[in-house]
Amino acid sequence: MKSTLVGIFGTYAHEIIFLHVLSAFVWVGGMMAIRFAVHPALQHIEDPRVKLGRILAVTGKFFHFVIPFILLIILTAVLMAVGLGFRIAAVDESGHIISQSAYAIYQVVHIKEVIWVVMTANFTWMYWKRRKAQKLFDTGDLAGAGNAVSPLPKYLLPINIALGILALWLGITLRGL
Repeated sequence: MKSTLVGIFGTYAHEIIFLHVLSAFVWVGGMMAIRFAVHPALQHIEDPRVKLGRILAVTGKFFHFVIPFILLIILTAVLMAVGLGFRIAAVDESGHIISQSAYAIYQVVHIKEVIWVVMTANFTWMYWKRRKAQKLFDTGDLAGAGNAVSPLPKYLLPINIALGILALWLGITLRGL
């Protein structure tokens, strides 16, 4: 399996890195657009039912649009980590550090992995909160739906935006290490 992944990366490295970066930009950029452009514009809608309906529609469309990109980030990250042999270059079989610079890269890769995992968990939480809000909205419980969806723009989306920007920064940093 490992040799297959190394071979795939060796043959398609340019395409894999491109898809990884594109997916990150789509996810993080999309969250920024939703939070800083779409959400404020929706606040000008006076009818609470229409406003909440539009918020749920926009977030629903965005969440379903971005899921394939999240999966692509995970897939390409695995291909890059295995294909580039980060662990092999940094640590021998007994766990001793072979190269300090390779070990630094190895650490940054793992930090990025943790960030994307936290972002994915947060995205999953947002997805379920929005889904719950949609169900409440569909039954006519506007207050319950509003309460269920309100943490998204206030806390959850800004957390993912900050983490995404950090992950992008670390990705660029990796290119220079």
